[in-house]
Amino acid sequence: MRLVLASQSPSRRMLLEQGGVTPVLRPAHIDEDAVIAVLGDVPPATTVATLARAKAETAIAEFPDDVVVGCDSMLLLDDTLLGKPHTVDETIRRWKAQRGKEAHLLTGHAVWFGGEWVVDTITTAIRFGDVSDADIEAYARSGQPLECAGAFTLEALGSWFIDSIDGDPTSVIGLSMPLLRRCLYRFGLDASDFWTA
Repeated sequence: MRLVLASQSPSRRMLLEQGGVTPVLRPAHIDEDAVIAVLGDVPPATTVATLARAKAETAIAEFPDDVVVGCDSMLLLDDTLLGKPHTVDETIRRWKAQRGKEAHLLTGHAVWFGGEWVVDTITTAIRFGDVSDADIEAYARSGQPLECAGAFTLEALGSWFIDSIDGDPTSVIGLSMPLLRRCLYRFGLDASDFWTA
């Protein structure tokens, strides 16, 4: 039995590897905008949980005897749910809107095993620093935040610009290790069942 990560996120892979797990990587390719459009007006936690499950569903047929994990993160800022900025200009715009503010990063998790699901969302409060225009532009041009929910990371260059968090730091990086442990327990499995290091 293996742990299959339905994600191409290097941060999620890093968390699992640092936790002693060598995941099977099976990047999920879904049309996130289409999934969100079908959902309509639902709570933000439902949106990220649904996206996480849609990603996990792409790997189940290929790995029917393994644990499949899908995740999705979005930032809730001023009652607006934001995903990845993708461009330098959008990253700059978002950082100018979020600097000096508190927002909430929602990370949806969908874990499948043996025909059963555990789906949950972790919310972590993020306090953004009052970052200068020059630093915002330099950070955006580095490319690091372009494919990250909320246009930031806790690690690497982003560590300069997050004043504090209130919640699970691993969920901010992309995958809540404590939540994954609890999901495994629901299936009668232990985290150490997957340790390879």
